[in-house]
Amino acid sequence: MAAITMGIVDVRQPLADHEGRPHRLDQGLQSGVWRHDLMQEVAPDLPVVPGPLSEYRQQASFDWKQLRIALEDPEILRIKMNLWRKLEADPVFAHPRVTPPMEEQKKRVAVQLRRFLELNIIPQEVHNYSYKDKTKFMMAINAATSSWNKNLSVKFGLGVSLFTNALLSLGTERHLPFYDAVWDNRFLFALGMTEVGHGSNTKQVRTTATYDPPTQSFIIHTPDFEAAKCWAGNLGKTCTHIMLFAQLITADDTCHGLHAFLVPIRDPETLSPYPGIRVGDIGEKIGLNGIDNGFAMFDNYRIPRENLLNRTGDVTAEGEYESCFQNPEQILGAALENLLAGRVAISQESTHDLCTAVTISVRYAAVRKQGGPRNAKEELSILEYPLHQWRLFPYVAAACVFKVFIGDFTDQYLDLVEQSYKGAEMKDLTSVAAEVHAMVSATKPLITWTCASALQESREACGGHGYLKASQLGIMRADHDATVTYEGDNNVLLQQTSNWIVRNWPHAIQGNTSAILDASPFGTLHCLINAEEKLKEEFTGTTVDDVLNPHFVKSSYEWLVCWLTQSLDNQLQKLKSSGLDRFTARAQVHAFYAKPLALAYGENSALSYFWEKLKTPELPCEIRSILERLYVLYGLWGIQRNLALFYKGGFASGSKMADLIQEACQAVCGTLKPEIVAVIDAIAHPDSVVKSILGRSDGKIYDHLYDAYMSQQGNTGRPTWWHEVSAKTQSKL
Repeated sequence: MAAITMGIVDVRQPLADHEGRPHRLDQGLQSGVWRHDLMQEVAPDLPVVPGPLSEYRQQASFDWKQLRIALEDPEILRIKMNLWRKLEADPVFAHPRVTPPMEEQKKRVAVQLRRFLELNIIPQEVHNYSYKDKTKFMMAINAATSSWNKNLSVKFGLGVSLFTNALLSLGTERHLPFYDAVWDNRFLFALGMTEVGHGSNTKQVRTTATYDPPTQSFIIHTPDFEAAKCWAGNLGKTCTHIMLFAQLITADDTCHGLHAFLVPIRDPETLSPYPGIRVGDIGEKIGLNGIDNGFAMFDNYRIPRENLLNRTGDVTAEGEYESCFQNPEQILGAALENLLAGRVAISQESTHDLCTAVTISVRYAAVRKQGGPRNAKEELSILEYPLHQWRLFPYVAAACVFKVFIGDFTDQYLDLVEQSYKGAEMKDLTSVAAEVHAMVSATKPLITWTCASALQESREACGGHGYLKASQLGIMRADHDATVTYEGDNNVLLQQTSNWIVRNWPHAIQGNTSAILDASPFGTLHCLINAEEKLKEEFTGTTVDDVLNPHFVKSSYEWLVCWLTQSLDNQLQKLKSSGLDRFTARAQVHAFYAKPLALAYGENSALSYFWEKLKTPELPCEIRSILERLYVLYGLWGIQRNLALFYKGGFASGSKMADLIQEACQAVCGTLKPEIVAVIDAIAHPDSVVKSILGRSDGKIYDHLYDAYMSQQGNTGRPTWWHEVSAKTQSKL
């Protein structure tokens, strides 16, 4: 590929100074205030429409635009905002008012993908960026596309961006023509790991690729239906190739484990399947029906030897297997990117969905009036009710915490992979890899489950109107549901996290601080330092102020992680002493020990990253104040859900802690009530992205409801089938 000049001019369209150099937003910071023209690019002014939404906005003590900049990298915001403007301006990406038939949905998304690539949304120069800059750019595009149309983002992610990333990390120079063909819109890929009978346990995948020296080809074979590849996006109707994961077997009948192969599926010009492959669509799903998820079975199907992705291992023309790794840094880069990048991207997308869910439900709650004191002149907005605040505000806090957490962690993660690809010497390489894997394995379940819960609560909080398709909440709920099981089932992933934490517990009980520091370069296990002293702590608070502060949240979570780790370790030792093997013992403790530990660790990590943001010196005091209240609310919400564990572990006794936590939760929600609409404005996407008649920024929900009612074709006319159900005149004869 030819060298291309660096710069993201085509997509980011940065403002330039008088010498033509692009501005960064931080260059527009003057005396602590962002320049208006630069701020307007990532935080356009909202419509000023008299009504409840405007009244709440006027109550805020801070500038929502300043909060937006504090919560997310301005350069990432620029990429997203520019993409949304491009999609909004192109009729190909318009959202249909009525759900099309399933086949039409697949067609629409396939056509949109072709147009997406034609628009040069990913300009050529991006491919020459550093690994970190390129991947951040692609992740931003992916997250923004997901918010616009999750079907399109999945099709693009699987068939283009995720595939090309995997190709570069698992393949070598001989595979670059495939890379070019995908970006030129000539090939479309599917990723084939999951089989009918095996998902999470990838080691037991049964599709085989047996090398045949005389023909210098691999013979791909599916032994039975349980080994059929399934659920692969794009495989059902449209992909031309699949990146197939199969057991590599050499001519001497030696199995060398799972490897990736580039397997042609269909003729790119006709989309007709090649002989030797039985391939098709798996049928209608709960959601995401614009994606043609498919199955494939191979009957001794041959592919060239060169189609083996050979960065991790290769087979010579004569049939000898060779390992290709030269140093551990390269191994780390391949492993981290391919195992974890998809889960990081899902966490980013789910944070977007969480922001949209609370945008809809909070804006609706500000406008919707229901009930009030007797003889009151008008009804109250449902946002005024403490119960409604408790239902929604913690999810708003979670959205803000997750935006900071996943953004900053992604930066660290990509730095790590980039260093490994450059062959940089990295201290405690194994420890770094283990911690990143543990973090991602907790982060993806935490964020996707929180988002799923927020979508359901938001749907209910919008009452009957929330059940309309035009509210967008039902569509989001169905489409988001897939995230909790793909790219690793959440419950299975949490085992990886808890195993890593408990493995480091001996360092904590021995007081070996240096060992914990070495094991946790990212700092997520620092809560185990001085564990024995922390476990002796007991709750002594007497007033609500004793719990309504960041110190209480921090110390409580540190105690909780320590106690859950100790409990898990004790239970494992007990079961092993009784004669159970390691596998069975871990299975026994997962539900009530390992899973709560992994989730508490994930929440504590998210809070820790958010707290670091709070300590940023440049933050205006009013922004720091609102962030601190959001930190406390998210923390208290988690502590309240885990109250039983605090009592079980002896941290609390009597009713005092429970009573004060409840009082503090209601109090912090009360202080956030005048701020919450402005917080939503800071995390909300443009109306064209939110796509909800209940969550638009002008607050005119009843006008939009009227338009939705009246725009339905034939909704006020007599049904065409009236004669089949109308009363029949009885003959008197």
